[in-house]
Amino acid sequence: MTGADQDQITDAHLHVWDLAESPYAWLAGAPAPLRRTVDPEEVRAPLVALGVTRVILVQADDTAADTAHLQRTARTLEAAGGITRADVVGWLPLADPGAVRAALADPARTDRLVGVRHLVHDEPDPGFLDRPEVGRSLELLAAAGLPLDVPDAFGRHMEQVVRVAQRHPGLTVVLDHLGKPPLGDAGTMPVWRSQLAETAACPNVVAKVSGLATSGNGDFAEAADLALELFGAERLMLGSDWPIAPQHFDLGSGFTPLLAHVRTWAPADVRAVTRETAARLYRRLGDAPSA
Repeated sequence: MTGADQDQITDAHLHVWDLAESPYAWLAGAPAPLRRTVDPEEVRAPLVALGVTRVILVQADDTAADTAHLQRTARTLEAAGGITRADVVGWLPLADPGAVRAALADPARTDRLVGVRHLVHDEPDPGFLDRPEVGRSLELLAAAGLPLDVPDAFGRHMEQVVRVAQRHPGLTVVLDHLGKPPLGDAGTMPVWRSQLAETAACPNVVAKVSGLATSGNGDFAEAADLALELFGAERLMLGSDWPIAPQHFDLGSGFTPLLAHVRTWAPADVRAVTRETAARLYRRLGDAPSA
Protein backbone atom coordinates (compact mmCIF):
# COMPACT_ATOMS: atom_id res chain seq x y z
CA MET A 1 0.00 0.00 0.00
CA THR A 2 1.15 3.52 -0.67
CA GLY A 3 1.25 6.18 2.02
CA ALA A 4 -1.72 7.90 0.39
CA ASP A 5 -3.72 4.65 0.63
CA GLN A 6 -2.97 4.33 4.33
CA ASP A 7 -3.87 7.92 5.16
CA GLN A 8 -7.60 7.60 4.44
CA ILE A 9 -8.98 5.64 7.36
CA THR A 10 -12.52 5.66 8.71
CA ASP A 11 -12.90 5.00 12.42
CA ALA A 12 -16.32 3.36 12.28
CA HIS A 13 -16.92 3.18 16.03
CA LEU A 14 -15.98 6.17 18.20
CA HIS A 15 -17.72 7.30 21.39
CA VAL A 16 -18.10 10.70 23.04
CA TRP A 17 -20.61 11.68 25.71
CA ASP A 18 -21.54 14.69 27.83
CA LEU A 19 -22.97 14.16 31.31
CA ALA A 20 -24.85 17.44 31.01
CA GLU A 21 -26.74 16.20 27.95
CA SER A 22 -28.06 12.74 28.88
CA PRO A 23 -28.26 10.37 31.89
CA TYR A 24 -25.93 7.57 30.64
CA ALA A 25 -27.16 5.26 33.40
CA TRP A 26 -24.69 2.55 32.36
CA LEU A 27 -21.80 4.75 33.49
CA ALA A 28 -22.70 4.06 37.13
CA GLY A 29 -21.27 0.56 36.70
CA ALA A 30 -18.44 1.54 34.37
CA PRO A 31 -14.77 1.90 35.37
CA ALA A 32 -14.19 5.13 37.26
CA PRO A 33 -12.07 6.83 34.54
CA LEU A 34 -15.04 6.68 32.13
CA ARG A 35 -17.49 8.41 34.48
CA ARG A 36 -16.88 11.86 33.08
CA THR A 37 -17.69 13.91 30.02
CA VAL A 38 -15.68 12.83 26.98
CA ASP A 39 -14.29 15.72 24.96
CA PRO A 40 -13.68 14.93 21.26
CA GLU A 41 -10.60 17.16 21.32
CA GLU A 42 -8.93 14.50 23.45
CA VAL A 43 -8.83 12.15 20.49
CA ARG A 44 -8.89 14.30 17.34
CA ALA A 45 -5.10 14.77 17.05
CA PRO A 46 -4.24 11.10 17.81
CA LEU A 47 -6.77 9.97 15.20
CA VAL A 48 -5.38 12.32 12.58
CA ALA A 49 -1.85 11.11 13.39
CA LEU A 50 -2.98 7.56 12.54
CA GLY A 51 -4.40 8.70 9.22
CA VAL A 52 -8.08 8.83 10.21
CA THR A 53 -10.04 11.27 8.04
CA ARG A 54 -13.59 10.16 8.82
CA VAL A 55 -15.23 9.12 12.09
CA ILE A 56 -18.57 7.53 12.95
CA LEU A 57 -19.77 8.73 16.35
CA VAL A 58 -21.85 5.98 17.95
CA GLN A 59 -24.64 6.62 20.46
CA ALA A 60 -24.04 5.86 24.12
CA ASP A 61 -27.57 6.50 25.44
CA ASP A 62 -31.09 5.78 24.25
CA THR A 63 -32.11 9.42 24.15
CA ALA A 64 -32.65 12.06 21.50
CA ALA A 65 -30.45 14.39 23.56
CA ASP A 66 -27.43 12.11 23.24
CA THR A 67 -27.91 11.87 19.47
CA ALA A 68 -28.27 15.66 19.18
CA HIS A 69 -25.01 16.00 21.15
CA LEU A 70 -23.27 13.67 18.68
CA GLN A 71 -24.58 15.71 15.76
CA ARG A 72 -23.19 18.91 17.28
CA THR A 73 -19.91 17.15 18.02
CA ALA A 74 -19.67 15.93 14.42
CA ARG A 75 -19.98 19.48 13.15
CA THR A 76 -17.33 20.64 15.64
CA LEU A 77 -14.89 17.92 14.59
CA GLU A 78 -15.24 18.80 10.92
CA ALA A 79 -14.71 22.50 11.65
CA ALA A 80 -11.60 21.83 13.75
CA GLY A 81 -9.68 20.31 10.83
CA GLY A 82 -7.97 17.00 10.22
CA ILE A 83 -11.20 15.03 10.35
CA THR A 84 -12.87 15.85 7.05
CA ARG A 85 -16.13 14.04 7.73
CA ALA A 86 -17.93 13.05 10.92
CA ASP A 87 -21.21 11.15 10.97
CA VAL A 88 -23.51 9.65 13.58
CA VAL A 89 -25.03 6.29 14.42
CA GLY A 90 -27.75 7.67 16.63
CA TRP A 91 -30.82 6.55 18.53
CA LEU A 92 -34.44 6.55 17.38
CA PRO A 93 -37.47 5.31 19.39
CA LEU A 94 -37.75 1.96 17.61
CA ALA A 95 -40.65 0.85 19.80
CA ASP A 96 -42.77 3.62 18.26
CA PRO A 97 -42.89 3.33 14.44
CA GLY A 98 -44.89 6.55 14.15
CA ALA A 99 -42.22 8.49 16.01
CA VAL A 100 -39.52 6.90 13.86
CA ARG A 101 -41.39 7.91 10.71
CA ALA A 102 -41.67 11.50 11.99
CA ALA A 103 -37.98 11.61 12.97
CA LEU A 104 -36.88 10.40 9.55
CA ALA A 105 -38.84 13.28 7.99
CA ASP A 106 -37.19 15.87 10.27
CA PRO A 107 -33.92 17.29 8.86
CA ALA A 108 -32.74 18.22 12.35
CA ARG A 109 -33.13 14.64 13.57
CA THR A 110 -31.43 13.15 10.51
CA ASP A 111 -28.52 15.60 10.24
CA ARG A 112 -25.38 13.46 9.66
CA LEU A 113 -27.36 10.36 10.66
CA VAL A 114 -25.96 7.28 8.91
CA GLY A 115 -27.26 4.52 11.16
CA VAL A 116 -29.35 3.72 14.22
CA ARG A 117 -28.57 1.82 17.43
CA HIS A 118 -30.44 0.87 20.59
CA LEU A 119 -28.68 -0.32 23.75
CA VAL A 120 -30.35 -3.71 23.64
CA HIS A 121 -27.99 -5.10 26.31
CA ASP A 122 -29.45 -2.57 28.78
CA GLU A 123 -33.03 -3.05 27.57
CA PRO A 124 -35.29 -4.66 30.26
CA ASP A 125 -37.03 -6.69 27.54
CA PRO A 126 -34.53 -9.24 26.19
CA GLY A 127 -36.78 -9.74 23.18
CA PHE A 128 -36.85 -6.06 22.23
CA LEU A 129 -35.62 -6.62 18.68
CA ASP A 130 -38.27 -9.30 18.14
CA ARG A 131 -41.24 -7.04 18.94
CA PRO A 132 -43.65 -6.50 16.01
CA GLU A 133 -43.65 -2.73 16.48
CA VAL A 134 -39.84 -2.68 16.45
CA GLY A 135 -39.97 -4.74 13.27
CA ARG A 136 -42.12 -2.06 11.64
CA SER A 137 -39.55 0.55 12.62
CA LEU A 138 -36.76 -1.58 11.16
CA GLU A 139 -38.62 -1.68 7.86
CA LEU A 140 -38.65 2.13 7.93
CA LEU A 141 -34.88 2.12 8.46
CA ALA A 142 -34.45 -0.30 5.57
CA ALA A 143 -36.53 1.90 3.28
CA ALA A 144 -34.43 4.93 4.27
CA GLY A 145 -31.16 3.05 3.72
CA LEU A 146 -30.09 3.32 7.38
CA PRO A 147 -28.27 0.33 8.91
CA LEU A 148 -29.07 -0.99 12.38
CA ASP A 149 -26.09 -1.40 14.72
CA VAL A 150 -26.52 -4.12 17.34
CA PRO A 151 -24.43 -4.11 20.54
CA ASP A 152 -23.07 -7.40 21.69
CA ALA A 153 -22.92 -7.78 25.45
CA PHE A 154 -24.62 -11.18 25.49
CA GLY A 155 -24.55 -14.24 23.22
CA ARG A 156 -28.28 -13.96 22.60
CA HIS A 157 -27.68 -10.80 20.59
CA MET A 158 -25.82 -12.71 17.90
CA GLU A 159 -28.84 -15.00 17.63
CA GLN A 160 -31.09 -11.94 17.39
CA VAL A 161 -28.91 -10.47 14.65
CA VAL A 162 -29.55 -13.59 12.56
CA ARG A 163 -33.32 -13.44 13.17
CA VAL A 164 -33.53 -9.72 12.41
CA ALA A 165 -31.43 -10.09 9.26
CA GLN A 166 -33.61 -12.93 8.01
CA ARG A 167 -36.88 -11.14 8.78
CA HIS A 168 -35.71 -7.89 7.16
CA PRO A 169 -33.61 -8.79 4.10
CA GLY A 170 -33.59 -5.17 2.93
CA LEU A 171 -32.02 -3.97 6.19
CA THR A 172 -28.27 -3.86 6.76
CA VAL A 173 -27.53 -5.16 10.26
CA VAL A 174 -24.16 -4.25 11.78
CA LEU A 175 -22.74 -6.53 14.46
CA ASP A 176 -20.60 -4.40 16.75
CA HIS A 177 -17.20 -5.67 17.94
CA LEU A 178 -17.53 -9.07 16.19
CA GLY A 179 -20.01 -10.07 18.89
CA LYS A 180 -17.36 -9.72 21.64
CA PRO A 181 -15.44 -12.99 21.23
CA PRO A 182 -14.31 -14.52 24.56
CA LEU A 183 -10.69 -14.36 23.46
CA GLY A 184 -8.46 -16.88 25.18
CA ASP A 185 -11.32 -18.97 26.60
CA ALA A 186 -10.94 -22.40 25.01
CA GLY A 187 -14.29 -23.51 26.37
CA THR A 188 -16.46 -20.76 24.88
CA MET A 189 -14.57 -19.64 21.77
CA PRO A 190 -16.01 -22.51 19.66
CA VAL A 191 -19.53 -21.28 20.48
CA TRP A 192 -18.60 -17.78 19.35
CA ARG A 193 -17.02 -19.12 16.14
CA SER A 194 -20.20 -21.01 15.34
CA GLN A 195 -22.38 -17.98 16.04
CA LEU A 196 -20.15 -15.73 13.95
CA ALA A 197 -20.42 -18.16 11.04
CA GLU A 198 -24.22 -18.08 11.34
CA THR A 199 -24.28 -14.28 11.26
CA ALA A 200 -21.85 -14.19 8.32
CA ALA A 201 -24.16 -16.53 6.40
CA CYS A 202 -26.73 -13.69 6.33
CA PRO A 203 -25.71 -11.55 3.33
CA ASN A 204 -27.14 -8.37 4.87
CA VAL A 205 -25.02 -8.59 8.04
CA VAL A 206 -21.84 -6.53 8.35
CA ALA A 207 -19.43 -6.75 11.28
CA LYS A 208 -17.12 -4.30 12.98
CA VAL A 209 -13.53 -5.28 13.71
CA SER A 210 -13.51 -3.17 16.84
CA GLY A 211 -13.54 -3.35 20.62
CA LEU A 212 -11.45 -6.52 20.56
CA ALA A 213 -8.64 -5.35 22.84
CA THR A 214 -11.09 -5.44 25.78
CA SER A 215 -12.61 -8.79 24.79
CA GLY A 216 -11.32 -11.75 26.80
CA ASN A 217 -7.55 -11.66 26.97
CA GLY A 218 -7.37 -9.18 24.08
CA ASP A 219 -5.42 -11.52 21.76
CA PHE A 220 -7.49 -10.53 18.73
CA ALA A 221 -5.47 -11.67 15.69
CA GLU A 222 -7.12 -15.07 15.20
CA ALA A 223 -10.63 -13.62 15.66
CA ALA A 224 -9.99 -10.79 13.20
CA ASP A 225 -8.60 -13.19 10.62
CA LEU A 226 -11.61 -15.50 11.03
CA ALA A 227 -13.94 -12.55 10.48
CA LEU A 228 -12.12 -11.74 7.25
CA GLU A 229 -12.50 -15.35 6.12
CA LEU A 230 -16.22 -15.55 6.98
CA PHE A 231 -17.47 -12.10 5.96
CA GLY A 232 -14.99 -10.99 3.34
CA ALA A 233 -13.48 -7.54 3.52
CA GLU A 234 -16.49 -5.96 1.79
CA ARG A 235 -18.59 -6.73 4.89
CA LEU A 236 -16.14 -5.61 7.55
CA MET A 237 -15.44 -2.17 9.05
CA LEU A 238 -12.68 -1.02 11.39
CA GLY A 239 -13.38 0.89 14.62
CA SER A 240 -11.45 2.09 17.65
CA ASP A 241 -14.17 1.86 20.33
CA TRP A 242 -12.38 4.79 21.98
CA PRO A 243 -12.38 5.76 24.88
CA ILE A 244 -13.21 2.20 25.99
CA ALA A 245 -9.81 0.58 25.53
CA PRO A 246 -7.38 -1.51 27.62
CA GLN A 247 -6.12 1.84 28.87
CA HIS A 248 -9.08 4.19 28.90
CA PHE A 249 -8.70 7.25 26.64
CA ASP A 250 -5.50 5.78 25.17
CA LEU A 251 -6.04 5.24 21.43
CA GLY A 252 -2.67 3.55 21.09
CA SER A 253 -3.46 0.77 23.54
CA GLY A 254 -6.16 -0.81 21.41
CA PHE A 255 -6.72 0.77 18.02
CA THR A 256 -3.09 1.12 16.95
CA PRO A 257 -2.23 -2.60 17.21
CA LEU A 258 -5.57 -3.54 15.63
CA LEU A 259 -4.90 -1.24 12.69
CA ALA A 260 -1.38 -2.65 12.37
CA HIS A 261 -2.78 -6.18 12.17
CA VAL A 262 -5.40 -5.27 9.58
CA ARG A 263 -2.65 -3.73 7.47
CA THR A 264 -1.02 -7.17 7.18
CA TRP A 265 -3.96 -8.25 4.98
CA ALA A 266 -4.04 -7.92 1.19
CA PRO A 267 -4.09 -4.27 0.03
CA ALA A 268 -7.58 -4.51 -1.45
CA ASP A 269 -8.90 -5.96 1.81
CA VAL A 270 -7.23 -3.21 3.81
CA ARG A 271 -8.87 -0.53 1.66
CA ALA A 272 -12.27 -2.17 2.09
CA VAL A 273 -12.05 -2.65 5.85
CA THR A 274 -10.49 0.70 6.66
CA ARG A 275 -12.78 2.88 4.55
CA GLU A 276 -14.67 1.44 1.57
CA THR A 277 -17.24 -0.65 3.45
CA ALA A 278 -18.10 2.29 5.71
CA ALA A 279 -18.33 4.61 2.69
CA ARG A 280 -20.78 2.25 1.02
CA LEU A 281 -22.97 1.51 4.04
CA TYR A 282 -22.82 4.57 6.30
CA ARG A 283 -24.36 7.20 4.01
CA ARG A 284 -26.26 10.32 4.97
CA LEU A 285 -29.85 10.45 3.81
CA GLY A 286 -29.86 11.80 0.28
CA ASP A 287 -26.25 10.81 -0.47
CA ALA A 288 -25.70 8.94 -3.71
CA PRO A 289 -24.59 5.31 -3.26
CA SER A 290 -20.81 4.88 -3.12
CA ALA A 291 -19.21 3.08 -6.04
